[in-house]
Amino acid sequence: MLKKYWKKIGMIILIFACIFNIMSKLVNKLSLNKELIYSAEYMSEFEQNEQNKENQK
Repeated sequence: MLKKYWKKIGMIILIFACIFNIMSKLVNKLSLNKELIYSAEYMSEFEQNEQNKENQK
């Protein structure tokens, strides 16, 4: 029975693997965008603090 359906079973496994791969890339992409935004905000705050320190001297 397995001989008769091995191509269909293989295609189903391949489709699930592709869907899982795409979904994991989308999730990681969103978290990467958030990380970039947080890094930009941190650098902006750091530069503002440095400018304030220079102005106080």
